[in-house]
Amino acid sequence: MLEKFCNSTFWNSSFLDSPEADLPLCFEQTVLVWIPLGFLWLLAPWQLLHVYRTKINRSSITKLYLAKQVLVGFLLILAAIELALVLTEDSGQATVPAIRYTNPSLYLGTWLLVLLFQHSRLWCVQKDSWFLSLFWILSVLCGIFQFQTLIRTLLKEDVKKKEKSGTTENFPKAWLVKTLFKTFYVILLKSFLLKLMHDLLMFLNPQLLKLLISFANNRDAYVWVGYLYSVLFFVVALIQSLCLQNYFQLCFMLGTSVRATIMASVYKKALTLSNQSRKQYTIGETVNLMSVDAQKLMDVTSFIHLLWSNILQITLCISFLWAELGPSVLAGVGVMVLLIPINGILATKSRAVQVKNMKNKDKRLKIMNEILSGIKILKYFAWEPSFKKQVHELRKKELKNLLTLGQIQTIMIFLLHLSPILVSVITFSVYILVNSNNVLDAEKAFTSITLFNILRFPLSMFPMVITSMLQASVSTERLEKYLGGDDLDTSAIRHEYNFDKAVQFSEASFTWDRDLEATIRDVNLDIMPGQLVAVVGTVGSGKSSLMSAMLGEMENVHGHITIKGTIAYVPQQSWIQNGTLKDNILFGSELDEKKYQQVLEACALLPDLEVLPGGDLAEIGEKGINLSGGQKQRISLARATYQNSDIYVLDDPLSAVDAHVGKHIFNKVLGPNGLLKGKTRLLITHSIHFLPQVDEIVVLGNGTILEKGSYSTLLAKKGLFAKILKTSKKQMGLEGEATVNEDSEEDDCGLMPSVEEIPEEVASLTMRRENSLHRTLSHSSRSSSRHRKSLKNSLKTRNVNTLKEEEELVKGQKLIKKEFIQTGKVKLSVYLKYLRAMGLCLIFFIILAYVINAVAYIGSNLWLSAWTNDSKTYNGTNYPASQRDLRVGVYGALGLVQGVFVLLGNLCSARASTHASNILHKQLLTNIFRAPMSFFDTTPTGRIVNRFAGDISTVDDTLPLSLRSWILCFLGIISTLVMICMATPIFITVIIPLGIIYTFVQMFYVATSRQLKRLDSVTRSPIYSHFSETVSGLSVIRAFEHQQRFLKHNEVGIDTNQKCVFSWIVSNRWLAVRLELIGNLIVFFASMMMVIYRDTLSGDTAGFVLSNALNITQTLNWLVRMTSEVETNIVAVERINEYIKVENEAPWVTDKRPPPGWPSKGEIQFNNYQLRYRPELDLILKGITCDIKSMEKVGVVGRTGAGKSSLTNALFRILEAAGGQIIIDGVDIASIGLHDLREKLTIIPQDPILFSGSLRMNLDPFNNHSDEEIWKALELAHLKSFVAGLQVGLSHKVTEAGDNLSIGQRQLLCLARALLRKSKILIMDEATAAVDIETDHLIQTTIQKEFSHCTTITIAHRLHTIMDSDKIMVLDNGKIVEYGTPNELLKNSGPFCLMAKEAGIENVNSTSL
Repeated sequence: MLEKFCNSTFWNSSFLDSPEADLPLCFEQTVLVWIPLGFLWLLAPWQLLHVYRTKINRSSITKLYLAKQVLVGFLLILAAIELALVLTEDSGQATVPAIRYTNPSLYLGTWLLVLLFQHSRLWCVQKDSWFLSLFWILSVLCGIFQFQTLIRTLLKEDVKKKEKSGTTENFPKAWLVKTLFKTFYVILLKSFLLKLMHDLLMFLNPQLLKLLISFANNRDAYVWVGYLYSVLFFVVALIQSLCLQNYFQLCFMLGTSVRATIMASVYKKALTLSNQSRKQYTIGETVNLMSVDAQKLMDVTSFIHLLWSNILQITLCISFLWAELGPSVLAGVGVMVLLIPINGILATKSRAVQVKNMKNKDKRLKIMNEILSGIKILKYFAWEPSFKKQVHELRKKELKNLLTLGQIQTIMIFLLHLSPILVSVITFSVYILVNSNNVLDAEKAFTSITLFNILRFPLSMFPMVITSMLQASVSTERLEKYLGGDDLDTSAIRHEYNFDKAVQFSEASFTWDRDLEATIRDVNLDIMPGQLVAVVGTVGSGKSSLMSAMLGEMENVHGHITIKGTIAYVPQQSWIQNGTLKDNILFGSELDEKKYQQVLEACALLPDLEVLPGGDLAEIGEKGINLSGGQKQRISLARATYQNSDIYVLDDPLSAVDAHVGKHIFNKVLGPNGLLKGKTRLLITHSIHFLPQVDEIVVLGNGTILEKGSYSTLLAKKGLFAKILKTSKKQMGLEGEATVNEDSEEDDCGLMPSVEEIPEEVASLTMRRENSLHRTLSHSSRSSSRHRKSLKNSLKTRNVNTLKEEEELVKGQKLIKKEFIQTGKVKLSVYLKYLRAMGLCLIFFIILAYVINAVAYIGSNLWLSAWTNDSKTYNGTNYPASQRDLRVGVYGALGLVQGVFVLLGNLCSARASTHASNILHKQLLTNIFRAPMSFFDTTPTGRIVNRFAGDISTVDDTLPLSLRSWILCFLGIISTLVMICMATPIFITVIIPLGIIYTFVQMFYVATSRQLKRLDSVTRSPIYSHFSETVSGLSVIRAFEHQQRFLKHNEVGIDTNQKCVFSWIVSNRWLAVRLELIGNLIVFFASMMMVIYRDTLSGDTAGFVLSNALNITQTLNWLVRMTSEVETNIVAVERINEYIKVENEAPWVTDKRPPPGWPSKGEIQFNNYQLRYRPELDLILKGITCDIKSMEKVGVVGRTGAGKSSLTNALFRILEAAGGQIIIDGVDIASIGLHDLREKLTIIPQDPILFSGSLRMNLDPFNNHSDEEIWKALELAHLKSFVAGLQVGLSHKVTEAGDNLSIGQRQLLCLARALLRKSKILIMDEATAAVDIETDHLIQTTIQKEFSHCTTITIAHRLHTIMDSDKIMVLDNGKIVEYGTPNELLKNSGPFCLMAKEAGIENVNSTSL
C-alpha cells in the first residue's frame, strides 16, 4: 500500500548492502517524516491543556520569541510554496503520487501548531518547552537522511547536465545580442535619453494636480494662478507626448533593422550551411527562423528600454507617495512586491507551455508542408483522411496548451487588475488606521490615485516585458544555433587554373554523415579537358554521391579533388524556379538570342514551346509543377548548356525523356558533335546505347571505382562492364553477341554506329518524327527544316512583339495567380464569422462581465469622492469609527468586484477563443484537403502554408488578446467620460467636437494602417517562397556559384517588405501624435472648467475629474492602437476564410456506392472522352474512344505533351471530364465518390514522393495490413534485404520528402505500395524513368508476375518496356492516332513504326524479355 502511496519501492535491504549505504526514497518520505510529526501531534493536546491549566499573566515579547516565530513562519511559507508547486505542476505522469501533496499539507498544519504552541508559552513561567526541543531534535535527526538524498540527487543532476552539455550542443552561445548591440548602439542611446525625459515629466502631473486641488479649495487664491496651472498642464503634456513619440519611432526603426538583419543573415547562412547541419532542420523549420523568430526579436526592441524605465518609474512613484501618505505606503508596496513572485511563477509556467507549443507548431507545419508537396499522391491513393487525422492530433495538443496558456494569462491579468485596487484600499486603510489624526482629504487621495495609476503601467508592463524577453531568448538561442552551425567545408576541393587535367580525384573519400562510414571511398580518377566521361553502376552505387563530392556538397574524410575551371550542373531531380521558362534557362545571364535559340533547339524544347501557353514566357509553377518530368529535365539541361562553363556535371539527364528525344539530345548537346563538344563532360547514365561514343567509362560499385577505360578496352577485358552489358543486351534481345564491330550497321540493341557514319538523315528524321506527331499525320510531308525555321522565326518575331504580348497575356500563360489583396474595410461578415466561431452564448457572458466591471469602477471612484468630502465635515479628532469602517469596506468590496468580474470575463474569453481557433483550423484543413488539384497547381505552397502558419497563429495568440483589450479599453473610456460629465455636465460641449475629430482621425488612420498591414503580409510571402525555393535548390545554386545573385534577390524582397513596414510605423506615429493632442486638450479643458467654475465646485470634485482626465490620454491612445490591431489581426480570419471558401472537388463518398468487390474484371471503356486543365485552356484530350478488356496490358506512347499523363488524371478524376465518359466494369466513374474510385485503382507515379514518418506509415498509413503482408510486398519489390538491414526495420524514419533514400529505392517503395493495394487496375506513369536497367528489369518482371491478373496501363518512355503489351495506344495532340497490337503497328508504317526504328526495334521478338 505504501508503495502505491509514493509510487516507488518502500523497503529493499539491498540499499544498505553497498559502500554508499542509503535508504529507499519512499521510506524516507513516509516513516522518517511521520516519526517527529506523530510525536508532536500525539503529545500536543496534553501540553496545551497543561499550559491552559497553569497559566499566569502574559509576559512581554522578547527578541528570541520573535526569532523563533519568524523561523517557523518561514518554514510555513516554504510548505505552502511546495504544495502550490505540486498542484500546478504538470509532471507528465498520469497521476501525481499522493505523498507529493500529503507531506506539504501535513507540514502546513504542523507549523501552524508550532506557531500556536510557541505563542502559548508567553503565559508560562518557563518559556522553553522540553517537548518542542525533543520535536526539533527528532526532526533534525530524521531530516539528515533526506538532506543527504537531496544533495546526492543535485550532484547527480549536475554531472548529468555536464555530460549532456558535453555531448550535445556545442554551438557558440550568447554572441547574437552583443553583436546587435554593437551595431545599433547609437539608436539605443538616443531612445534612452528621450525615454528618460518623458519619465521625469510624467511626475509633474500629480504635483500640478495637487496645486490645482488646493487652488479649488482655497477661495482666496487669484484666478490667474489657476489659468497658469491649466496652461502648464497642457505644455507639460505636450512635451511629454513629443518625447514619447520620437522614442517609439526610434524603437520601431530599430526593430525593423534588426528583423532585416536577421532575415538576411539566415538567408546568407542557408547558402553556406553544411549538409550535416542542414539535416537538423526541415525546410519548414528554417522558414520559421526567418519568419517567427526574426519577428520575435523585432517585437522585443520596443520593450527593451522598459527594463530600466519601469524600475525608475516605480522608484519615483513610491518616493512621491511617501511624501503624501508617509510610511503607510509601504503596506501597498508590500502587496505589489508579493504579487511579483506569483507573476514570476506564472510567467515561467507559461513559457514552458509556449516552448511545448512551438514544438507542436513546428511538427504541424512540417506535416502540412509535406502534405502540400505530395498532395497529388494523397489524392491518387485516397490517403487524405489518414493525414488529416495526423494534423488533427497535433492540433489537439496545441489547443490544449493554448487553453492552459489562456488560463495562466487570465490569472496574471486578474492579479494585475486587482493590484492597483488592492494597493489603494490597503494604503488608505492603513493610513487611516495607523493614526486617528490622519484624515483622507481630496489633495492626498487624488494625488495618490494619480500616482497609483502611473504605477499601474510599469507593473502591468513588467510581465509583458519579461514574457517578451523570454520569447526572444528562446528565439535568440534557436538563431544562434542555426547561425553558429558548421559551414560547408570545401577545403578538399581545390581550384587550380594552370593544371593539365580538368578534374582529378586523389585518394578521395567523402561521406554524407560524419557518424556513418564513407559513401565515396579512396577514389583516384583523372579526367582530361574536353573528355566525355560516362559513369555507370547499379542503383545506390554512389554515382550521384561522386558528383556531389565534386561539387563540395559532402564531408571530406581524406584526400582531395582538384578542379580546373567553372562548373555547370544538371541534378537528377531537376530544380525549377517559379518564373518564366526563359528566366529558368538564362538563370541570371545576359540574353544572347542566337545562342538561346541554339540551346532551345538542341534540348528539343521548341515543340514544347508551341504547346505551352505563351511560349518561353509561360510561367512555371513552384517546383515546376505544371511541367512533365521530361520537360523539367530538358529545361534543367538547357540552363546548364546556356551557361558557358568549363566542366559539365550531368546527373542522369536522359532518364525522364523518351528514347528518340534522348538520342536527339545526346547528338545535339552531349555527344561528340553536340553544343558542348570540347567541354569536359561527366555523364551519369543508364542508357547503354550511348556508351560507344564516350571517351571513357567509369564503373562504380559501392562507392569505389571498379573499372575504367574506353568502351572497347572494357569490352575486351571481359570484366564487370562486359557482364552488365551482356545482361542488358539479353534484355534487349541480343543474346550472346558480346562484341560489337564499331563500323557495323546500326545494331538492334541501339548501340550507335561510329560518329562519322551517322547520316544527317537520322537527325532530321528525329525532328521530323517529333513534328509529324505534333502536326498530326497529314502534314508530316512538310520538310522539317522549314518547320523548324518557321518556329524559330515565330519566336524571334515574338520577341519583337513583346510589347503587344505584355498587353494581352496568352490565355493560361499566367499560372500562379497574384495573391488576392482585400481592400477597404474588413467586411462585417468576417467579424461575425469569428464571433460565431467563439460561440454567441459565451460572448454574451464575456461582455456582461466586463460591463459589471466598468460599473464597479465608476462606483468606486464616486465612493472615494464622497469619502474625501468627509474631511471637511469631520476633522481628525471626531471621525466616527463606524463611518471610517464603512468607507474602507465598501471601497474594498467594489475593488474586489472589479477584479472578480475581469477574471470571469477573461476565463470565458480564453475558452471562447480556443474554441474559435479550433473551428477555423478544422474548416480550413478540411477544405484544403478537398480542394481540386487545379487549386494546388495555381497556388504556391508558401501561400497555403502561410495560412496555416502566420494566420492561424494570429488567430491563436494575438487576436483574442487584442479583442479583449479593446473591450476593456472601450468600456474604460466610456466610464471615465461618464464620470467627468456627472461632475461637470458642461463638459459635454467639449467632448462632442473632440469626439468628432477623434473619430475622423481614427477612421482615416485605420483605413491606411489596414491596407499597409495587408501589403506587409503580401510582400512577405515572396520572401519565404524564395527562401524555401533556395533551400531546395542549394546544390544547383552552389554549383553555378550564383550565391551572390540569390542574396541580392532576397535583399530586394526584404527591402520591398521593409518599405511597407516602415510606412506602417510612420502612420502609427502620425496617429499617436494627433491622439495625444486630443487627450491633452481634454485635460486642458477639464482644468479650465475647474478654474472657471471654481465657485460651484469643491476640491474633491476637481480632483475626481482631473485624475480621471489625466488617465484618459493613455487609454485613448491604447484604444486606437487596439482598434487597428483588431482590424489588422482580423485580416487573418479574412484570409483563412478565403481558403475555407475554395470550391471543392467532387464528394469523397456519395450515396451511390459501387457494388462490393468492384471492379472485379477491370474493363475500361472511354467514350468520346474530353478533358481540359483549366476552363480557359484548350482541350488536352480531344474525344478519346477505346475499349480496354479485362486483364489486358496496354502501353501508351507519344511525345511529351501528347496527353499521356492526362490519361491518368482522367482515370483518377484528378481533373473532371469536359465531355464524354469513362466506364469501368459497367460503372460510370463520374457517378461515384472520389474515394470509392481512387481506392480501387493503383498507380505507380512518375515522381516517387515519400512523407516523413516510418517506412510502414509510407506504405500503409491506415494500418490496414499486417506486418507479414508488408514484408511480402517489400520482398516482391526487392527491398526486403535493404529494409531488414536497417536497425529498426519498418520503423526506419524517412526524412522530409524521402531524402535519405536514393531515387531508385523510393521508386521501389512506390512499387511496394502498389503491391499492397492489390487492385484490379494498375496504372504505371513512366515509373521506371529514374532506375538503371537492372532495377528496371526487376520491376518489369515483378509487375508481369504479380499483376498478371490485372488490367495494366503503362505510360512509357522507353519502347522496350511496352513491347510485350497486348495493345499499344499512340497518342498525339490529345487524340488516339494508332491503337492495336505491337505486331500490327510495326507492320503499318505509322508513327509507332518510326519510333520503333529509332529505338532499334524491328520486331516484337527483338525485345523478348
